[in-house]
Amino acid sequence: MTPVDLTAIAAALPGPWSSRPLAEIGDARVKVLRMSGAGLPQESHPTAEALMVLDGRLELEVAGRLVPVLAGHLYVVPADTPHAVRAGSHGTLLIVERG
Repeated sequence: MTPVDLTAIAAALPGPWSSRPLAEIGDARVKVLRMSGAGLPQESHPTAEALMVLDGRLELEVAGRLVPVLAGHLYVVPADTPHAVRAGSHGTLLIVERG
């Protein structure tokens, strides 16, 4: 596999909040997502997911608590934990989740 330009891939996505799978490692899927300034509704997953902000800022609400995730930072949302993206989130997000 050759190196992947995450910034270029995110810029080429068809619109905000769209994502592109990059790789599967064991039972984990790695994908890149371009955020917009809008928020997303609350959700939860049966497995944990790792969220790494490559550039910009993620305004995450986890179990009712605001968790700002800055560029270069990683946050792991525990399994079955309600979380939502709040307005003001922008930039590029790398997600690792169970496939």
